[in-house]
Amino acid sequence: MVDRPEVLAIIPARGGSKGIPRKNIRKFAGYPLLAYSIAAGKQAECVTRVIVSTDDEEIAAVARQYGAETPFLRPAEFAQDQSLDLPVFQHALRWLEEHAGYRPDVVVQLRPTSPVRPRGMVDEAVRLLLAHPEADSVRGVVPAGQNPHKMWRLDGAGGQMRPLLSVEGVPEPYNAPRQVLPPVYWQTGHIDAIRPATLLEKGSMSGDVILPLLLDPRYTVDIDNPSDWPKYEWLVYQGGLDMVTPGRQRRPLPDRVDLVVFDFDGVMTDNRVWVDQDGREMVAANRSDSYRLSHLMRAGVKAVVISTETNPVVAARCKKMRVPVIQNVPDKTVTLTAYLQENQIDPQHTVYLGNDINDIPCFPLVACAVAVADAQPEALREADLVLSENGGHGAVRELCEILLQRLQERS
Repeated sequence: MVDRPEVLAIIPARGGSKGIPRKNIRKFAGYPLLAYSIAAGKQAECVTRVIVSTDDEEIAAVARQYGAETPFLRPAEFAQDQSLDLPVFQHALRWLEEHAGYRPDVVVQLRPTSPVRPRGMVDEAVRLLLAHPEADSVRGVVPAGQNPHKMWRLDGAGGQMRPLLSVEGVPEPYNAPRQVLPPVYWQTGHIDAIRPATLLEKGSMSGDVILPLLLDPRYTVDIDNPSDWPKYEWLVYQGGLDMVTPGRQRRPLPDRVDLVVFDFDGVMTDNRVWVDQDGREMVAANRSDSYRLSHLMRAGVKAVVISTETNPVVAARCKKMRVPVIQNVPDKTVTLTAYLQENQIDPQHTVYLGNDINDIPCFPLVACAVAVADAQPEALREADLVLSENGGHGAVRELCEILLQRLQERS
């Protein structure tokens, strides 16, 4: 019997991020950013231990919540803006050997800023390294989006342009067709698998012999500034990627949708209410929501509103939209289950749009659970798809547009 290699995943997560304050524990698609890297380590078959190296007590607490170890706090001198990875990893390995007699066979780096990882990637990198004793490390790469053979340097004296690279046999690579130039690759932050001797004895994060792990470029994510955040959350929710996630795997919209179930407050309204001196309530709704919902229903997709409210304004608005409504519902799961059975609608052809914690129990009862952009954090975390529009400000229309587009593509 061959002993199982000891594979240590180290996640560097300092507390002093300047571009995005508290970046490592800020919620990304429902979970702290850090949690995605922890999940990548915890869910890998080959990884035997997951450690977060941080200088921050709050980050350490979040790391432990998601299953990582934090056996030490990183010294401040290794947690500065200009700190390199190498001393961080050397410190972790030396601390573990000195205090616990622990030395792994392979070290894996999982950067929090690359949270969108394909499942199985960590195991593939480790196996590749172990299969090649001559290799110092394995590094994740994707085909480069820009070819450096078409890049330039500026001459410091005269300001003239000089080609960055030359290619043997190609006199002017910057004028050559892309197809005749050597293929080039961009290193991503998804994965590095490194031998401890490379880190401790060679004093390098990569060593001399580096093997590539070719990744699907759709997973290329490096969160560096605030504008990256919504762009890559959209990728998580609507990119259709088979990625590692701290929670359950998100489900896509079904190919066929027969019914859309809507919550009312916070979905068809912005969750606010106006109350006059006699206790009468009014809400604000979005006309564009009802306009496209009518088109969706004419296309053959049924709709129903299930609400815990008893307010006449709910019934009045639904009557105006010609959408059936079930009010005064103490338990939405019971009502939804009964409605599906009574109307002989397959749950696998049903979509639910909600915004709050009382909608969450309904999510597993349908094929796809959708949340508005400003839903409660718990609902955002459990939803399969999160819209870009807020409740009462076009979220219903956005979902209708998505479903109508899919119907058009199928016809």
